[in-house]
Amino acid sequence: MIRNEYPRPQFVRNEWMNLNGEWAFEFDDNRVGEQAGWGAGNHPFTQQIQVPFCYESKLSGIEDKGVHDVVWYQRSLRLPDDWKGRQVVLHFGAVDYAASVWINGQFITKHEGGHTSFSVNITNSLHAGENVLVVRAEDYARDLSLPRGKQYWKDKSEAIFYTRTTGIWQTVWLEAVSVLHLDHVKMTPDIDQNTVQLRTFVNGLESCMGSDVKLRIRVSFKGEELVEQVIRIHSNIDNCTVQLPDFDYHFSRPDRWWTPEHPHLYDVHFELSQNGQIVDQVTSYFGMRKISVEKGKLCLNNHPYFMRLVLDQGYFPEGLLTAPSDEAIRQDVELTKSMGFNGARKHQKIEDPRYLYWCDRLGLLVWGEAANACALNETYIRRLTQEWQEAIERDYNHPSIVAWVPLNESWGVPNILTDAREQHHANAMYYLTKSLDPHRLVISNDGWEHMTSDLLTIHDYEWREHVLIERYRTVDNAIQSRPAERQLHVGKTLYQGEPILVSEFGGIAYKKSEWEGWGYSGADNDQDFLQRLAAVVDPLIASPVVQGFCYTQLTDVEQEINGLLTYNREPKVPLEDIRKIIGALKEEG
Repeated sequence: MIRNEYPRPQFVRNEWMNLNGEWAFEFDDNRVGEQAGWGAGNHPFTQQIQVPFCYESKLSGIEDKGVHDVVWYQRSLRLPDDWKGRQVVLHFGAVDYAASVWINGQFITKHEGGHTSFSVNITNSLHAGENVLVVRAEDYARDLSLPRGKQYWKDKSEAIFYTRTTGIWQTVWLEAVSVLHLDHVKMTPDIDQNTVQLRTFVNGLESCMGSDVKLRIRVSFKGEELVEQVIRIHSNIDNCTVQLPDFDYHFSRPDRWWTPEHPHLYDVHFELSQNGQIVDQVTSYFGMRKISVEKGKLCLNNHPYFMRLVLDQGYFPEGLLTAPSDEAIRQDVELTKSMGFNGARKHQKIEDPRYLYWCDRLGLLVWGEAANACALNETYIRRLTQEWQEAIERDYNHPSIVAWVPLNESWGVPNILTDAREQHHANAMYYLTKSLDPHRLVISNDGWEHMTSDLLTIHDYEWREHVLIERYRTVDNAIQSRPAERQLHVGKTLYQGEPILVSEFGGIAYKKSEWEGWGYSGADNDQDFLQRLAAVVDPLIASPVVQGFCYTQLTDVEQEINGLLTYNREPKVPLEDIRKIIGALKEEG
């Protein structure tokens, strides 16, 4: 079965069923399916598709690049015999953009948001034997107020926009649970107090009023159990603090903190019981990690830390937004680290949780970024804020994520320089994000035209070394620069000493495959490429004011050939040569 790895690695149960693979499929260009009752499962669909790959991709088995805004999926399913008497939850990793779901002809749920997960309890709609699952997905290819990221609204890719994704593009799966079960747990580490705060969310508590409901929490590190704590559950949402043990002089706390260089993780086992009987068991993990700004310095675990990020679009030649395999996801993380980077900015894509899992495990910082729209209106604001809240909620526990980026380069707010409404929107997204997650950094509008922001991030595709040296020689030079002829701050916002990072730069085009395309500057051969790479990286590492960078970009993507790797993940020059440049020592002054 394709993409058969566990899809939610931060919250694992043993009883689950993968629904990826071959489904019946149909385009509905005339939008007749709902009225004709296709949700009942009686319509003879004429095509087959390989889920979770979108119909535009090669791996789907269809590879149709035309616009088909409404598509339908259908498959049968039979539950394992030992699931009898259990509650059954249906999960979708992501469906772009709006999904409607039927089981055995009964409408179950609808979800909007092309990058975020959703689930629904389908127990009461199931029966013995074969069951029929039908999904209608609707996208809006030409709607510029849709949070689309890099998906193009025109027929063919061009410039910085790529092939669209329509419909199911992440794993579909079933899970068996008891009536009383954990919905999710939010874990907030505190390295200063050596604690982890737990906020537990329990479903089904109202069905067992008067029962003795307890949650047993066991925390271990590298196989050694450190803490066992039992709390009594009184409400659907509860809080507790787990105190980690102090260590003797042989094993100091930093030896257990999470960093890209040493991605230490704690394992957690949750055991929910009712009147002494275990009804739910879940395994998870967390990292003791702190990201902060201290006296103008960007700090990881209370120490200044220079971020060396790479821009990662998360596209694949045969799967588009969907990686062909879990191994391919892991390979991207390993290649990133092998070139000397300690982090990635996932660009205009809320990423598959499997990517975040490998960043947690292997050690890679992540800036989580929303998929933006191109036009501001009331519909866009509703769509973006809803999807963004779901993304933060889903990915909250990943230690790799250290920053949130709700807006990029004034996408969706093109008139933010003068439009007070757009300025309010950028500020609102900053404060909304902070209210959901006060423990990470937030960049209100990455690149330029900042409102309130924890970092001053600058997009600068200047390729001349001497210009970059002068531009980032002093703070005043940096904050007065106007890359792309944009102001760095708008409204009444002023520079308040935030750490300065060049969060997009480079983009050197170098053709090493059959793809034709462009970049922000160009190289003729390997030596020229490495010289050009050093010319843009060296000034930022040497700068006394720059505290990190994000190089554009990890791989070529369709017509963009400015990757360090080809679209097929082949290094354009030896990885060790790139590493010498990216990982050069930073002189701290």
